[in-house]
Amino acid sequence: MSKPVQSIRDLQPSRLWHWFADICAIPHPSKYETQLKSYISQWASQQGIEWFEDEIGNLILRKPATKGMALRKPVVIQAHLDMVPQANADNPHDFTRDPILTEIIAETEQGKTDLWVRAKGTTLGSDNGIGMASALAVLAADDIAHPALEVLLTVDEEAGMTGAFGLQAETLQAEVLINTDSEQEGEVYMGCAGGVDANFSLPVEYEPIMADVVWYRLAISGLRGGHSGVNIELGRANAIKLLARFFYQTQTELQLSIAQVKGGSLRNAIPRESQAIFAIPKNKEALLNLSLSRFQAEIQQEFGLADPHCQVQLIKSEPVDQVISQSSQKQLIALLHACPNGVMRMSDEISGVVETSTNMGVLSQSENALELCCLIRSLDDSGRDNLATQHQALAELAGAAFTLSGAYPGWKPNNDSPIMAIVRDVYEDLYGHKPKVMVIHAGLECGLFKQPYPDMDMVSIGPTIRYPHSPDEKVNVRTVELYWQLLLALLKNIPEKTG
Repeated sequence: MSKPVQSIRDLQPSRLWHWFADICAIPHPSKYETQLKSYISQWASQQGIEWFEDEIGNLILRKPATKGMALRKPVVIQAHLDMVPQANADNPHDFTRDPILTEIIAETEQGKTDLWVRAKGTTLGSDNGIGMASALAVLAADDIAHPALEVLLTVDEEAGMTGAFGLQAETLQAEVLINTDSEQEGEVYMGCAGGVDANFSLPVEYEPIMADVVWYRLAISGLRGGHSGVNIELGRANAIKLLARFFYQTQTELQLSIAQVKGGSLRNAIPRESQAIFAIPKNKEALLNLSLSRFQAEIQQEFGLADPHCQVQLIKSEPVDQVISQSSQKQLIALLHACPNGVMRMSDEISGVVETSTNMGVLSQSENALELCCLIRSLDDSGRDNLATQHQALAELAGAAFTLSGAYPGWKPNNDSPIMAIVRDVYEDLYGHKPKVMVIHAGLECGLFKQPYPDMDMVSIGPTIRYPHSPDEKVNVRTVELYWQLLLALLKNIPEKTG
């Protein structure tokens, strides 16, 4: 009998999983990648592998071509260093200090049982830790054929693509780029959506609270959340939208006064939780409980399949000194309720692919304003820009300040891409059928790389990762091995230099 798998280090391919285990042991959420970079660079120095950091903080490593591969086009394997930090509400995990705790589970779908790796109550970081592990495993090996090789590990991809924005034209020597940030084995990506952050800042005034009130905290939790690009078409509930919906329905008849409100934590993750502290007259308590029961029934009927574990809880709260003024409160609730969210348009050219969407990602409160950040995505820059102006028009109606930030371009498909043709042929040789060539409704860094490197030939591949950007994130073990085999075969088949 084979030895039972106890640790991810026991999985195959072992060299990749050993690296992923090391990555999980080192905290690396967005903007806290320094410790992981130091670990990798120290290892590279010990192995005699050339490395350097560019001005923006990206880590670049280089290794000469293996025997017989010097005439092939130089290639760069690219991944991002950071991961999305999301934990369940009852999990005190500190992503800046604590390691990711992994576990292996068996799940059966359509009569087939597969092993998956997930984290215990947090995001796993397989996005893009598996890709990073594969690149480092290639660097570490002495038995893998490859051309002159670079590994580009970018910083802050999840929180603004800072590393990709800052990459300079003279940094890389490669002619072919293999991005490892795709999340479905059997699909090869040759294009992606562009995006922009839409930021609302609604000025608020405060006022003293009336007498004879009771205080409550309304908490929405238990939602699945997920990646605001990859999972946006699944119709999952948005915790901020649910909060706004309840208050819009009840604010007048309950005579409620909101003191504090917040929801979501990342612009590129569908919000799983939101909450508000508010007061109502004592004689409205029975009506509040009735309204909440009706609301819970509505949500269960509407999202029972997409988000079956949604919880809407009403908890007694301590008094607060002041509340948002009634005029500011009405503006806020109207803004949140009216703000677009979800899929806006499906692609006419690519069946089943979202063309344009928006995610109401983070609601926060400061002393003088309420801040809302939405992430707009589109395969078409004109679609992105049109939806951005709709958000701007809403801000004008609501009396909110409005800014756009962090705009990044999409990656326009190239049907004549040589590396794409090679991937299709290599994949068919390995597995007996062609992969699906796709465009993804998410922000791969390739679109930004095309600006300093317009002639670089690019492709994106990866294993199957489900529910990234949420604590439900998991990666399919079998597909990691398939992805690894494809990566090695692709490196072996890079064409010779021209000219």
